[in-house]
Amino acid sequence: MNSCILMADIVQAPQLRYTSDNQTPVAEFIVQFPGLRDDDPPSQMKVIGWGNLAQEIQEQYREGERVLLEGRLGMNTIERPEGFKEKRAEMTVQRIYSLGQLNTLTMAAEPPEAVAAAAAGQIPSHSPPTPATKATPAAASTPEAEPDYDDIPF
Repeated sequence: MNSCILMADIVQAPQLRYTSDNQTPVAEFIVQFPGLRDDDPPSQMKVIGWGNLAQEIQEQYREGERVLLEGRLGMNTIERPEGFKEKRAEMTVQRIYSLGQLNTLTMAAEPPEAVAAAAAGQIPSHSPPTPATKATPAAASTPEAEPDYDDIPF
């Protein structure tokens, strides 16, 4: 199953267009998120929303806003003018949560309190909410405890 949750900042305002065959709304925008290590530069990715969600994205989200995106990842091959092909990741969003305006001075390495609130279902989404489930730890919480490998599901 291809499912991804990403916290990112909108760096290009959503643009709404319509498909030529049945006039389905499509919203496209660019998001930026920090690299894996402190010395890695931030990465950018195109995000696409379809249908009613596309219209809501175009109406409610702006450049400079921090969002929590839930959707699926895909890879597109692009012909470069230099004569070679490049692969780029693209996310098709299914749910989007607003986390407020971006602090332009820093991108926090730790997620803000709003991420925890979104995960707990306290921030409304633009899709039907799914019930939250809590995972219970299988091993003891002491650092000296050996991991219990008997419960591995494969």
